[in-house]
Amino acid sequence: MAKKILIVDDEPLIVKGLKYSLESDGYETDSAQDGEEAVNKFFAGQYDLVLLDVMLPKIEGLEVCQRIRERSNVPIIMLTAKGDDMDKILGLEYGADDYMTKPFNILEVKARIKTIFRRT
Repeated sequence: MAKKILIVDDEPLIVKGLKYSLESDGYETDSAQDGEEAVNKFFAGQYDLVLLDVMLPKIEGLEVCQRIRERSNVPIIMLTAKGDDMDKILGLEYGADDYMTKPFNILEVKARIKTIFRRT
Protein backbone atom coordinates (compact mmCIF):
# COMPACT_ATOMS: atom_id res chain seq x y z
CA MET A 1 0.00 0.00 0.00
CA ALA A 2 1.28 3.47 -0.90
CA LYS A 3 2.48 5.78 1.86
CA LYS A 4 0.14 8.76 2.36
CA ILE A 5 1.56 12.26 2.81
CA LEU A 6 -0.33 15.33 4.04
CA ILE A 7 0.99 18.51 2.39
CA VAL A 8 0.18 21.66 4.38
CA ASP A 9 0.94 24.95 2.62
CA ASP A 10 -1.05 28.05 1.70
CA GLU A 11 0.81 28.53 -1.60
CA PRO A 12 -1.11 26.61 -4.33
CA LEU A 13 1.90 26.34 -6.67
CA ILE A 14 4.03 24.68 -3.99
CA VAL A 15 1.23 22.23 -3.15
CA LYS A 16 0.69 21.45 -6.86
CA GLY A 17 4.41 20.86 -7.46
CA LEU A 18 4.84 18.65 -4.39
CA LYS A 19 1.70 16.62 -5.18
CA TYR A 20 2.81 16.04 -8.79
CA SER A 21 6.34 15.02 -7.84
CA LEU A 22 5.36 12.79 -4.91
CA GLU A 23 2.51 11.10 -6.76
CA SER A 24 4.93 10.41 -9.66
CA ASP A 25 7.00 8.46 -7.12
CA GLY A 26 3.99 6.39 -6.02
CA TYR A 27 2.97 8.26 -2.87
CA GLU A 28 -0.62 9.16 -2.11
CA THR A 29 -1.08 12.81 -1.19
CA ASP A 30 -3.66 15.03 0.44
CA SER A 31 -3.38 18.74 1.13
CA ALA A 32 -4.53 21.46 3.48
CA GLN A 33 -4.41 25.22 2.87
CA ASP A 34 -4.34 26.38 6.50
CA GLY A 35 -3.51 25.13 9.98
CA GLU A 36 -7.07 24.47 11.06
CA GLU A 37 -7.79 22.33 7.98
CA ALA A 38 -4.49 20.50 8.54
CA VAL A 39 -5.35 19.56 12.13
CA ASN A 40 -8.86 18.43 11.14
CA LYS A 41 -7.65 16.35 8.18
CA PHE A 42 -4.78 14.83 10.13
CA PHE A 43 -6.94 13.54 12.96
CA ALA A 44 -9.74 12.39 10.60
CA GLY A 45 -7.39 10.45 8.32
CA GLN A 46 -4.41 8.13 8.29
CA TYR A 47 -1.13 9.69 7.18
CA ASP A 48 2.41 8.34 7.13
CA LEU A 49 4.14 11.76 6.98
CA VAL A 50 3.31 15.48 7.09
CA LEU A 51 5.04 18.22 5.05
CA LEU A 52 4.25 21.38 7.02
CA ASP A 53 4.75 25.09 6.35
CA VAL A 54 5.28 27.38 9.37
CA MET A 55 3.51 30.53 8.19
CA LEU A 56 -0.12 29.46 7.74
CA PRO A 57 -3.52 31.15 8.09
CA LYS A 58 -5.77 30.36 11.10
CA ILE A 59 -3.32 28.18 13.08
CA GLU A 60 0.43 28.62 12.52
CA GLY A 61 2.54 25.62 11.58
CA LEU A 62 4.41 25.37 14.89
CA GLU A 63 1.12 24.96 16.75
CA VAL A 64 -0.09 22.42 14.17
CA CYS A 65 3.15 20.51 14.74
CA GLN A 66 2.66 20.64 18.51
CA ARG A 67 -0.97 19.44 18.31
CA ILE A 68 -0.03 16.52 16.07
CA ARG A 69 2.92 15.61 18.29
CA GLU A 70 0.70 15.52 21.42
CA ARG A 71 -1.21 12.56 19.98
CA SER A 72 0.93 11.04 17.22
CA ASN A 73 4.48 10.07 16.29
CA VAL A 74 3.88 10.48 12.53
CA PRO A 75 7.01 12.08 11.01
CA ILE A 76 6.79 15.81 10.29
CA ILE A 77 9.06 17.73 7.89
CA MET A 78 8.82 21.51 8.12
CA LEU A 79 9.09 23.22 4.69
CA THR A 80 9.25 26.95 5.27
CA ALA A 81 10.69 30.27 4.23
CA LYS A 82 11.72 30.91 7.84
CA GLY A 83 15.39 29.98 7.77
CA ASP A 84 16.90 31.64 10.85
CA ASP A 85 18.68 29.31 13.27
CA MET A 86 16.11 30.15 15.98
CA ASP A 87 13.24 29.20 13.64
CA LYS A 88 14.90 25.85 12.90
CA ILE A 89 15.51 25.19 16.60
CA LEU A 90 11.90 26.08 17.46
CA GLY A 91 10.56 23.79 14.73
CA LEU A 92 12.60 20.87 16.01
CA GLU A 93 11.71 21.67 19.64
CA TYR A 94 8.00 21.69 18.75
CA GLY A 95 8.38 18.15 17.41
CA ALA A 96 9.42 18.31 13.76
CA ASP A 97 11.65 15.48 12.57
CA ASP A 98 13.33 17.59 9.89
CA TYR A 99 13.39 21.23 8.79
CA MET A 100 13.96 22.53 5.25
CA THR A 101 13.89 26.09 3.99
CA LYS A 102 12.29 27.45 0.82
CA PRO A 103 13.25 27.53 -1.91
CA PHE A 104 13.96 23.82 -1.74
CA ASN A 105 15.12 21.19 -4.19
CA ILE A 106 12.34 18.62 -4.70
CA LEU A 107 14.94 15.86 -5.06
CA GLU A 108 16.27 16.70 -1.58
CA VAL A 109 12.72 16.68 -0.16
CA LYS A 110 12.13 13.22 -1.66
CA ALA A 111 15.50 11.97 -0.35
CA ARG A 112 14.64 13.17 3.17
CA ILE A 113 11.20 11.51 2.96
CA LYS A 114 12.82 8.21 1.91
CA THR A 115 15.32 8.50 4.78
CA ILE A 116 12.53 8.97 7.31
CA PHE A 117 10.52 6.06 5.89
CA ARG A 118 13.61 3.81 6.14
CA ARG A 119 13.80 4.59 9.86
CA THR A 120 10.09 4.19 10.66
